[in-house]
Amino acid sequence: MLESLKRLFSPRAEGQDLSDVSDWAQRRGLGFKRARGEAGFVIDGRLEGKPWRIEWGLPQRHYIDGHELRLRMELDLPSDMQMLVMSRTLMDALERQTFEEFTDNVQTQIGTKTPEEMRWLVMFPKVGMSTLKALRAHFGAVASVPAAGVAWLEGPLANALEHAANGFLRDDPPFVLMTLRGRAYLRMQLRTPDPNDIAAALAVFETAVTQTSRAADSGAGEKAVDWPTTGGTAWQTLQPDDADDPLKPV
Repeated sequence: MLESLKRLFSPRAEGQDLSDVSDWAQRRGLGFKRARGEAGFVIDGRLEGKPWRIEWGLPQRHYIDGHELRLRMELDLPSDMQMLVMSRTLMDALERQTFEEFTDNVQTQIGTKTPEEMRWLVMFPKVGMSTLKALRAHFGAVASVPAAGVAWLEGPLANALEHAANGFLRDDPPFVLMTLRGRAYLRMQLRTPDPNDIAAALAVFETAVTQTSRAADSGAGEKAVDWPTTGGTAWQTLQPDDADDPLKPV
């Protein structure tokens, strides 16, 4: 009886109708799977022959409420090419939180359990946005090599982010776009999985991916800030319904 009640009131039972997302994925020839044990899904696709993954489910970050959209892709990037752009409101909030946690408590080091995006705000230099006035009103950025960060943002990615600020990011949800350990990641708050919002987020992500080669060329020869990374904080894969077909990291 108790288990029946748990299933009745579980997030999966109360979850969103995912038929529109499933139809959208099918029309684009993408693989769609529901997540096991929660209201969520996984979508797999490819860009220029390389696989990427979309996940939507319960948040993995304390600064995201409701549900979270996550995208990732394996790239041929230097492991120390670490760049981050996030919504300005979120950056300001995380900077305040980080300062309070690690100065008020008289801590001299940031623990490895702290998400990379918070540690990077302390460790890495800010990316100058003097030539990106429209962008800096909505976003902030840091990078282990600032020149690479500027090259990444300028041009197509800046245009895509400016368009997003007036579109699916117009309500200023928490939003993070980063490169880490040779991969690209996007993370944002998305309470309702609208296919239009997912498609728009994917378009920004793919633009960011295509711009990474330009950033890598710009940062070549410059020494990146040396900061240890951890393997478990950037991503946690949702599991599909089919236990016999486990989802493998891309």
